[in-house]
Amino acid sequence: MKTKTLFTCQKCGYQSAKWLGRCPDCDAWNSLVEEVQVKHPTLAGDGGGNASPVPFGEISGEVEKRLSCGIAELDRVLGGGLVAGSLVLIGGSPGIGKSTLLLQAMDLLAKGAGNVLYVSGEESAQQIRLRGTRMGVDARPLFILPETSLERIVAQIQRLKPVAVVIDSIQTVYTAALESAPGSVSQVREAAGRLMMLAKGSGIPVLLVGHVTKDGSIAGPRVLEHMVDTVLYFEGDAGHPFRILRAVKNRFGSTNEIGVFEMKEGGLAEVKNPSELFLAERPLGVSGSVVVATLEGSRPLLVELQALVTGSSLGNPRRTTIGVDHNRLALLVAVLEKKVGLSLAGQDIFLNVAGGAKLNEPAADLGMVVAVASSHLDKAVDPHSLILGEVGLAGEVRGITQPEMRIKEGAKFGFRRCILPAGQVKQVKVKGMELVGVRSVEEAMERVI
Repeated sequence: MKTKTLFTCQKCGYQSAKWLGRCPDCDAWNSLVEEVQVKHPTLAGDGGGNASPVPFGEISGEVEKRLSCGIAELDRVLGGGLVAGSLVLIGGSPGIGKSTLLLQAMDLLAKGAGNVLYVSGEESAQQIRLRGTRMGVDARPLFILPETSLERIVAQIQRLKPVAVVIDSIQTVYTAALESAPGSVSQVREAAGRLMMLAKGSGIPVLLVGHVTKDGSIAGPRVLEHMVDTVLYFEGDAGHPFRILRAVKNRFGSTNEIGVFEMKEGGLAEVKNPSELFLAERPLGVSGSVVVATLEGSRPLLVELQALVTGSSLGNPRRTTIGVDHNRLALLVAVLEKKVGLSLAGQDIFLNVAGGAKLNEPAADLGMVVAVASSHLDKAVDPHSLILGEVGLAGEVRGITQPEMRIKEGAKFGFRRCILPAGQVKQVKVKGMELVGVRSVEEAMERVI
């Protein structure tokens, strides 16, 4: 057995033979930690088994069988359920509900499919029992294992042969083959690699819980996200009841789907109608409030945009956004000033997406423009109007994707009028909805405010 000492960056995984104050790869300061690398001679030269090339046409084209977690919103984000042998990584801020969601899902999975193993490196079995009792967890085939040793975890998985495994969290797992501390880059990489081989070899889906850094990315080496099949992020404010589960990588499904949950006393509850939730407390007849329809995968969502424009006492007025891109707001404010003639240079502008949702598509541009103009002029927008459209730098209103699906969602919630790009009016047929086509921002202002 050969040993070698290297200094490894705990941010990006860069390795150096000597200590450096600053990582030359990611520019992080004081992030290199001394680690002892152990190389087993029995593994040297091992190419990873006896796999041989297979002609593409001879590979089975059967669709992977999915294992339902029992929670429809989680299954939606996964692409229809868990795929056999898949490795799923779930990240999110502390207290957001990662462990709660997985404990609920594994309880339902155990009741319907058989033995499930929940490995916890952060809580004792008694702590998990107390939390589970409060949430109504009572499945007998759900096994709890408070353990951090990778070797003992793998032994228990091979003995129990569960239908699914949860590791909470991957940063607490360590292997005796490495002398570095749990949570270090080498430990996380080695533990994830071993669990990946176990999942692929046995067909057991493994779900890993990952800690996140202060900037919101999953802690540990970036290679961790490359190794797994699916990466899910749990978003939301710990003090806010709503949570959004979003896929940023999925080898077995779309990355555009989201799952919406509400944190309650008994755990996380599915929100089957998110539009109703986001519009539940919308004020009517108030300036600066506009409703837009966004698409999250195949799901249309109605969300409220709130703008507040007020005089600034600062030399450089503020442009503050929550849930939308800050640079996009600056661009649209410039269009309002140039093409509509609104004087916003000396105004503080605040824009918020109510309910904690995030808008990342240009279809909300016209809604943002109308909300800012409404607040600045102190004129309320018709509360039964839906605003859709992308805005270009010339002030033109451009077409959006799948307008009919968005407008049907609005009609379901009592919206009777929709402002949309003029070129798409003939494409849409929604009963009971007045369609108003506009070609420019100026025309939209005339029709709305």
